[in-house]
Amino acid sequence: MILIRHPKVLSKFESIIARITRAPKELRRPLDDMNSLLWELMDGTRTLGQINHLMDSTFHERIAPVEERVEASITNMISLGLVVMRTSPISGQWDTSALYDPSHSLPVTKPSLGIIEEE
Repeated sequence: MILIRHPKVLSKFESIIARITRAPKELRRPLDDMNSLLWELMDGTRTLGQINHLMDSTFHERIAPVEERVEASITNMISLGLVVMRTSPISGQWDTSALYDPSHSLPVTKPSLGIIEEE
């Protein structure tokens, strides 16, 4: 399963309250099995058609109709600011590796959190 870590953006007042209550500095969004696979497939090397085919061949009736379900998930991820839609392949322009934080605002992941799993 995929766990998306996203930095919190707080107002000055919210930051004070967060410090007092020792609130986490990040949001953690665990994805279900279908969205986890979708996340991994959206690495910039596949077309939407290829992603739909792989999702359909993996989840069969659970994801039917595949085009609508995949489009809805991608639209949701775009609206949350987690992904961008490109019309051309990435070709090494972006780091899409696990645990990479493009904002450089998340703390380093500690193994004790149980987030990192060996494959």
